[in-house]
Amino acid sequence: MNTLQIVLGVIYVIICIGLVITVMFQESSSKGLGTLAGEKTDTFYGKTKKNSRDAILSRLTVVFAVSFAVLSMVLYLLTGRGI
Repeated sequence: MNTLQIVLGVIYVIICIGLVITVMFQESSSKGLGTLAGEKTDTFYGKTKKNSRDAILSRLTVVFAVSFAVLSMVLYLLTGRGI
């Protein structure tokens, strides 16, 4: 294996782990059974904190997903199977 392939492979594994972690830390979009009981969890302060945290996690997920896809194609081409 080429040294570049090894370095990109290590970066690829780090990106994969980062993608899994950021997806796991995101809250689900459904409210669950709490809405049936009339439970209101979104106050003004709670909603802004939640949105900022969710926005950061959402941006990180997009960055990890795009870098995962690009690096997958680069590694595929470097192994000689793509050309």
